[in-house]
Amino acid sequence: MLSKIKLQLLGVICTLFLFSEVQAQSSASTYSALGIGEFNYSGLTQNQGMGGLGISYGTGWNVNVVNPALSTYNTVFNFQAALNYKKINADNGSEKEDVDGGGLSYVAMSLPLKSGRVTMGLGLNQITSVNYRLQINSQVENSDLRAYNYIVGDGGITEAYLNLGVKVAKGLSVGAQASYLFGSTIRNNQLTILNDNDNPVGNSSEYYERLTVSDIGFKFGAHYVAKVSEKNSLHFGAIYQNLGNVNGKAFAKLGNVDEASDPDSDGDLIADNEKGSIYIPNRIGFGVTFEKMNKFALGLEGQIQDFNKFESFFGEELALKEAIKVGLGFQIVPDYQAIDNYFKRTTYRFGVEYLQTPYYLNQTNINDIGINFGVSFPVNQLSLVNFAMKLGTRGTTENGLVQENYMNFTLGFSLNDNSWFYKRVFD
Repeated sequence: MLSKIKLQLLGVICTLFLFSEVQAQSSASTYSALGIGEFNYSGLTQNQGMGGLGISYGTGWNVNVVNPALSTYNTVFNFQAALNYKKINADNGSEKEDVDGGGLSYVAMSLPLKSGRVTMGLGLNQITSVNYRLQINSQVENSDLRAYNYIVGDGGITEAYLNLGVKVAKGLSVGAQASYLFGSTIRNNQLTILNDNDNPVGNSSEYYERLTVSDIGFKFGAHYVAKVSEKNSLHFGAIYQNLGNVNGKAFAKLGNVDEASDPDSDGDLIADNEKGSIYIPNRIGFGVTFEKMNKFALGLEGQIQDFNKFESFFGEELALKEAIKVGLGFQIVPDYQAIDNYFKRTTYRFGVEYLQTPYYLNQTNINDIGINFGVSFPVNQLSLVNFAMKLGTRGTTENGLVQENYMNFTLGFSLNDNSWFYKRVFD
């Protein structure tokens, strides 16, 4: 007869495969029309609540996918999942539009192979998100006609990962993660020429492009904790992610509206499942966190990814720059032993997050700054309900650009079980 933990593990793995069929989902931004989309730099719910911190700090009650070396803190079996919702108010200086979206954010689990020394993790996580709807009216040069473009993009890159964290010396842990990258991005541009009476002139056309990727990526991490005093510690962390040339295939066609996605319809076939690759630059990150045991933690972390080196599938010249992300985060538990006071045992998080995005338009850097809030409510002695919210602004209305004011919500749970280590006496 299967033991309780084997049944739990089987159920989690079945859930993971079920979710992998639909892929992770995330809302994105108007600016995700550029490059390969919007990258996720902020980790899971508990990381998002404190400015995306996760390189130098983690706890045993939540999975850490930002730095695989910190998985050694998961000394009990942990399963974690979350949903997200994002609402954006886009403003181009003359018009405003509300857009929203969301879905499955991630699924993650950790399995302590040797408690406190070796931990294995696996899960499903979103690397990039593409989700935009654009309507562009422009004058046709040297004529009285106007061009109306309706531009749509959806999809992104998801990873199914397996990682391993090992404590190699007192205070020092290292980790490695291998990811299977998959997913499709669909971009669609419908063009209609209009006269002064807003009547179509000629036939409308459509450009349809589908990029599907399938490859392997890697991430490496290290973490060191130094005791400052009996209850105070300094945590140092570093990560290096290598995705490199990500192989895939592309289909692209120019045809009539609603027919361009059909390879057998009339039109100009540009790429018929042509094999190729995109180059995604390496990402590095560093961080330091001060922790007062069982009380609070305060950390500062930074990440950089040089998108000057990005190469698109079709070789287009894109104006991309370095992506630089800085996060400052704080976490506090008023009194984790307050059995008679639920809210004193609750974990509260705050943070500030700044991102210089890789997007560079009209001689303008597109920057993103937000404030973060988070909370973890204890469900029983081990498990948690996690919530995070970010209020932020991205871009500017200057130089003909779009400013996005957004609210991002993530709600999930963390199920922990220490019966992994219990020996059965009776079966």
